[in-house]
Amino acid sequence: MGADDFLNSKTRWCLWLKDADPKEIKVLDKVIERLSEVKESRLKSPTLSVRKFAEFPSLFTQDRQPTTDYLVIPEVSSENRKYIPIGFKSKDVICANTVQIIPNADFYVFGVMQSFMHMVWAKTISGRLESRIRYTPTVYNSFNFPENPTEKQIKTIEEKAQKVLDARRDFPNSSLADLYDPLTMPPALTKAHNELDKAVDLAYRPQPFISEANRMVFLFELYEKYTAGLFTEKKVKKTRKKG
Repeated sequence: MGADDFLNSKTRWCLWLKDADPKEIKVLDKVIERLSEVKESRLKSPTLSVRKFAEFPSLFTQDRQPTTDYLVIPEVSSENRKYIPIGFKSKDVICANTVQIIPNADFYVFGVMQSFMHMVWAKTISGRLESRIRYTPTVYNSFNFPENPTEKQIKTIEEKAQKVLDARRDFPNSSLADLYDPLTMPPALTKAHNELDKAVDLAYRPQPFISEANRMVFLFELYEKYTAGLFTEKKVKKTRKKG
């Protein structure tokens, strides 16, 4: 499953043979035929690392698959959407290289990531593919979650996050691309997102945010606060080692 599959409800299949019993593989003629083709293809690759992986034709050259269910963020998403659609996937769905993943994510993490607060950050600092938003690990790693949310705030965010997922399920025949199109987004889903946004905003501060620029000023100040603390901590550790 890549970004396009995730956003447009497409299904693709792959041969996932990690830890498969060789005896089982051997009796599957078509699988053996495909493995032979994979080996030949890798041996002809101009890339040394790929040629070396011809020794393992039953494995993907890059194994990014988590052992737990995970949160999916499409690497590329339309700049016209207010929110980059994010969602949960089973560990049995093999993630491709066009999605970013967060293993072991819970409803709180999903709620903050799917909020307008995070979307403003992503749209501001992410790269672009043409005009579309290109989400990379740097966007996630530099984003600051609320500093000290209370248990009540966390619970509220989790509840509102669940309502967003529930609103999506009310339209089983619509893809995420359909649901998050600015012109076709269902009112129920818009309302659920608005409620989630309010819950997340309150976890950051009690004062309302009056604009996207206001949010970015706040997030950059929070980023500077955290990174300054990190640099100070590293400096102290180095000083201690010298002492």
